[in-house]
Amino acid sequence: MSLAAAALAVPLFAADAARADFRVCNGTQNLVGVAIGYRAKEGWVTEGWWQVPATTCATLIEGELKSRYYYLYAEDAARGGRWTGDVQMCVAENLFKITGVQDCFARGFQRMGFKEYDTGRQGSWMVQLSDTPGSTQESN
Repeated sequence: MSLAAAALAVPLFAADAARADFRVCNGTQNLVGVAIGYRAKEGWVTEGWWQVPATTCATLIEGELKSRYYYLYAEDAARGGRWTGDVQMCVAENLFKITGVQDCFARGFQRMGFKEYDTGRQGSWMVQLSDTPGSTQESN
């Protein structure tokens, strides 16, 4: 069944390759929860959680990317592994969209380390999460 799921993911991704967006692909065999951070008109924003099943992709931001830098945090739902970085941003337990990255705890949120991705102002970007938490591949 894993092979069939992996085989189905490739054509779906190839068909969408021309679209401009920010995508995360889960190359693991487990469900992964993903949050993204970015700079918007109202300031820093974090959003989550996207539930990305094993060997599938999810679009986190649809359309042409407007920022150069995006920030990603992900957790393996089954094994508890994490893909993290050094940029501290706010997250919540359930679905969220949070403006601002200061005083996370005082505002009732948690603080997690997000990994920075420099898109070089490309119109689209894709991050591939691998079986080793913390290990990612990126492409435009």
